Amino acid sequence: MLDLRQLEALAAVHAEGSVTGAARALQWSQPTVDYHLKNLERAIGSAVLQRSPRGSVLTPVGMLLLERGNEILTLRDRALRDARELAEIGRVSIRFGMFPTAAAKLLPAVVEHLDQLGIGIDVALEEMPVLVDRVNRAELDTALVYTVPGYELPLRPRIVTTDVHPDPLLLALPVGHRLAGRTSLDVPTLLTLSDERWVFGTAVDDPMDIVVVDTFAAAGRSLDVAYRTDDFQVMLAMIAAGMGIGLVPSLVTTHAHPGLVLLPIGAPSFSRTLQLASVTEGPSATPSTAVRHLAAALRGASAALRMA
Repeated sequence: MLDLRQLEALAAVHAEGSVTGAARALQWSQPTVDYHLKNLERAIGSAVLQRSPRGSVLTPVGMLLLERGNEILTLRDRALRDARELAEIGRVSIRFGMFPTAAAKLLPAVVEHLDQLGIGIDVALEEMPVLVDRVNRAELDTALVYTVPGYELPLRPRIVTTDVHPDPLLLALPVGHRLAGRTSLDVPTLLTLSDERWVFGTAVDDPMDIVVVDTFAAAGRSLDVAYRTDDFQVMLAMIAAGMGIGLVPSLVTTHAHPGLVLLPIGAPSFSRTLQLASVTEGPSATPSTAVRHLAAALRGASAALRMA
């Protein structure tokens, strides 16, 4: 059976470079560190360390165990912290990541709802690639991310997703544009815009931008990406000023934008889905109760936006 002290010993050797250094860092005796490492090797049937007079390094098997073990130790520390908080102040908290544009629209209502349930949230505002990386490393309990059809996020197997909000993508045009009088666009009409100047996000692998690039590439056309910004209000202002055109999610267009026309695109690929990507707990591979309450709060906040 796996003993958490075995994982602690392995992590300490990796950090300190030797069994002696690990013993000093952990404030254990060297025989105790050796004992747990040998039991770990016995349990898996393979060496986890390569030892030499200069110190110790992890084998490939050891590195795999280190990666998985760090996640286990992180969850252990979180479980202890949550239990202590609940015992002391009657609250639990969630480490929650979300991207800034969603936070501006959804966060106030979500915080209010969870506060009534005795659930606190420690919010990290990051862009998508950072959110995915942090939830994969279990540095966050859950993160609000988005996907578009056909473009899956690189999430670890133990991360589960929960849909919280469908968010159609709209083409933003200045009011003087030749297509501004339309009520919607189909893909053939969209493809006539290959000569336009486009405004994209700063990340070159943003799924919202990739779907546009791939749609044009499939027709043998390329795009002129003139500007990049992750601030949608800046993007909309640039488009209203005639500096380009761009794709924006409906979540950021809940009020009128002077100088702009926003057109839906008649293709399933031009829509994103907001999801919670969550670290699972236990053999059932389901999010925690607190995360499920968070998902319900996000659905309620997004529904209120649609009705506003």
